[in-house]
Amino acid sequence: MLVSISLFIEQKWSLNQAEIFLTKCFNTFEKIKKQPYIFKASTFDQSIRVGNISKQCAFFYQVSETDITILFMWDNRQEPIF
Repeated sequence: MLVSISLFIEQKWSLNQAEIFLTKCFNTFEKIKKQPYIFKASTFDQSIRVGNISKQCAFFYQVSETDITILFMWDNRQEPIF
């Protein structure tokens, strides 16, 4: 998922922009690693949380006792499907 998004950004804009995006992703993932509940719970399921990579990109994740699972990434410019 992350690789395909990065490749799309590289093809559409540049390698530099793809690297900037990946850096933002990894920095945000480090934040949730340290503080898993830093982002708000989703409105459709309280066990799923919604984080932001940038103004355009959000991600949904779930926290368990042993790990954090990134469920999917979302382009905030899209209309919600639920």
